[in-house]
Amino acid sequence: MSILDSLSDPAAWERFYEYKTSLVFPEAERKKLRSFIDDEAYLPVCAKIARGERFALPEKSVISKLSTGKKRTVYTYPPAENTVLKLLTHLLLRRYDGLFAPGLYSFRPGRSAKDAVEYLLKTPFLPQKYAYKADISDYFNSIPIPRLLPILKGAVGADGPLYAFLEGLLTEPEVLENGAPKAERKGIMAGTPTAAFLANLYLAELDARFYSLGVPYCRYSDDVIILSDSEEQSLKNAELLRSYAAQAGLAINPAKECFSTPEEGFAFLGFALRNGEVDIAPASVKKLKAKMRRKARALARWASRQGVGREKAAKAFIRIFNRKLFENPAKDELTWTYWFFPVITTPKSLYEIDRYAQDRLRALISGTESKARFNVRYESLKALGYKSLVHAYYDYSEEERARRSCPHPPARSSGLPRP
Repeated sequence: MSILDSLSDPAAWERFYEYKTSLVFPEAERKKLRSFIDDEAYLPVCAKIARGERFALPEKSVISKLSTGKKRTVYTYPPAENTVLKLLTHLLLRRYDGLFAPGLYSFRPGRSAKDAVEYLLKTPFLPQKYAYKADISDYFNSIPIPRLLPILKGAVGADGPLYAFLEGLLTEPEVLENGAPKAERKGIMAGTPTAAFLANLYLAELDARFYSLGVPYCRYSDDVIILSDSEEQSLKNAELLRSYAAQAGLAINPAKECFSTPEEGFAFLGFALRNGEVDIAPASVKKLKAKMRRKARALARWASRQGVGREKAAKAFIRIFNRKLFENPAKDELTWTYWFFPVITTPKSLYEIDRYAQDRLRALISGTESKARFNVRYESLKALGYKSLVHAYYDYSEEERARRSCPHPPARSSGLPRP
């Protein structure tokens, strides 16, 4: 039986729905998926796959990262096809998880970036390790399909229909750009559901190689970190990674390549590890502060145009960042409290973020960047709904200690989701 047969199985869709709704999953998306399943909207797509018909073309888009201004190319299939591919990827990642080495943490059942950091924290003599961190340039879109296909066949070739279908997706020469077909080299197409499985598979041999060498190593998609006992060994491990990437038709991004000493520590997946202490990485803090700065400026302009009070703009700022930091956001992403609190061991970066948020709020309310903004008291910010990350972190830590020491832990507060 091919894994493709499960795509038309109502029971498989129900299990997929149960899984998705057990995660951070927006209500609107939940309703959309529920309706898709109840209407059996997957059946026409499955029928086309079964008949071997040409699959719908993905739409190419170029998006900008607000924090850097850099462009990123992504691809999106039509809604029905995209949802079917999501179930397929869900099934692929589970059936073939045994192909992957322990050091791979991206897109795997029961694993996350937090698990990768916790794994690194368990490395013997961690404070004495040299670190090498690398990022593979445009990984998803630059994977050479002719080199991927033999790897894919070796992994899933026993399921002939599955391999034929995936091969068809990967060798399709055209995409849609502004609604018109266009031939282009596109790799495994960042943004499409199946890219997750294929990205794991393409470098599975690299992951296995470092595992067999006993080297502390983690990969999360295109992000890699390798720990070594000496600077010399770190250079050798870096050369091994560079050499393998070159042979695989990939390139290491020189701007994101980083060597660090034990004294300097290292950052990985949004966390900074130094002297056994875990904090939020400086780059993550910088990005959040940039978002706060842009939003405060935009709200100040909005308040001026609409002729509304600046406190109303401040309330909007607080509402936006409370949702991002503490509550389940409108978009399908994890909150900061959910992501960072279970792992970090210090509130140092939280203090920095709190101070910056309060400063932007004071400037927004007072309408000035001068010292006069400090006339806006902290109590006034709290009255508008402002929440402190530092206070929330200490509340979380106390609650965690109580939960671990109690055989029947109390229910967690609604403001901090279960990690």
